[in-house]
Amino acid sequence: MSKIDKTRPFIPVRIAVLTISDTRTLDDDKSGNTLSQLLADAGHDLSARAICKDDIRAIRTTLRKWFKRSDTDAIITTGGTGLTGRDVTIEAVRPLLDKEADGFATVFHMMSFGKIGTSTVQSRTMAGIAAGKYVFCLPGSPGACRDGWNEILSKQLDYRHMPCNFVEIMPRLDEHLQRSKG
Repeated sequence: MSKIDKTRPFIPVRIAVLTISDTRTLDDDKSGNTLSQLLADAGHDLSARAICKDDIRAIRTTLRKWFKRSDTDAIITTGGTGLTGRDVTIEAVRPLLDKEADGFATVFHMMSFGKIGTSTVQSRTMAGIAAGKYVFCLPGSPGACRDGWNEILSKQLDYRHMPCNFVEIMPRLDEHLQRSKG
């Protein structure tokens, strides 16, 4: 069973938060504010924060800029994961990924099913690695952001979480990029 190993040090992760919305601003972005507060409360660093439109090109432009940042280890997006025509986060992000972490969506939907029942099928979520950084795509509601953080990300982004976590393998995420240079 999972647990926190208190003999291991806490290692802060540098996380960028991207809200994808045609209507939100930084002043009324409840989901982005929720994620920013939760990660700060956990001891992590907010390395960047932005809002962009539900537009594939705009999403990819922001993500590609953040992939180049040396002060960012992970990116969490919120919004644009539904089924309507304007919801394009998954379509924008998936082609940028080097690897997809399929289990993230599975665990999110298992947890979400317990809270909202079959309505969970109306949201898409995903995670993966791009340019040596983690990318997590969460639905746009503050509740879904809280659930995704509290039930999955707060544990996997904590080096003390056992038996394993995302932090301990971070130094090896870009091995394929290093090999191709050599």
